[in-house]
Amino acid sequence: IGYKCNQACKHCHVNSSPMRTEKMSNEIINLIPQIIDKYKIKTLDITGGAPELHPEFKDLIRSLSMKKIDIIDRCNLTIFFEKGFEDLPQFLAHNNVIVTASLPCYEKNNVESQRGSGVFEKSINAIKILNELGYGKSKEGLQLNLVYNPIKPILPPSQKMLEEDYKNILFEKYDIVFNNLYTITNMPINRYAEALKREGKLDSYYKLLKENFNENNLNNLMCKKTLSVNWLGQIYDCDFNQQINLRGNQGPKTLFDLMDDSFDFDYGVAVKEHCFACT
Repeated sequence: IGYKCNQACKHCHVNSSPMRTEKMSNEIINLIPQIIDKYKIKTLDITGGAPELHPEFKDLIRSLSMKKIDIIDRCNLTIFFEKGFEDLPQFLAHNNVIVTASLPCYEKNNVESQRGSGVFEKSINAIKILNELGYGKSKEGLQLNLVYNPIKPILPPSQKMLEEDYKNILFEKYDIVFNNLYTITNMPINRYAEALKREGKLDSYYKLLKENFNENNLNNLMCKKTLSVNWLGQIYDCDFNQQINLRGNQGPKTLFDLMDDSFDFDYGVAVKEHCFACT
């Protein structure tokens, strides 16, 4: 819903930063609840930038409070400590919002080499605040999920094994808990691709991705069951295609199309070399 962020992470495929000003219009924001109703959508996944910086972030969530829908906030955790956002954790808890937050390591140096100085301590403190509100403590309660991505151009390890490490170490060191860890492969587009190219590692990273193609992952790719919408209301198969403006010729082009017609979404996904990262 916008590219403005209070951080500027090295791996960010969206190229977000405090300098970005793009944000979704109120007109498009107001379409979202209508489209959720029309197509019986079960999950709204809100991201940015820091999505909370959008002035309509809270109103969007309030507009959906009476609907049976999972709302996910892709949160960077440090936003809690920005001026004017001190009540954000309480708001998320009150509205039963699922918090999915990036924490690329349980070691301070690794996190800060990727996300900036001071980020690790703020992230830990933010999780403590969420825990106090009931997040991450049970499968049935408020959900707090963490996201890991590798620091270097390598594949992430086993999600299950790494989740056990995260849970053990974060509890022992900081007395914090969470529900699930999601491991993601870094996507070689935009800022991350440029960094790899400067280091002479882009070709070898693509080789690594292709050599580890796993056919079993094809059925569960996000592009098969997700509509990705950019700040202009344009529709893509996934968040990554959105960021490189890759679209096919079929299907709805904007949220306005979805309001005007009904679609069965039976069309091909636009693919390119970067798609090996998801497989």
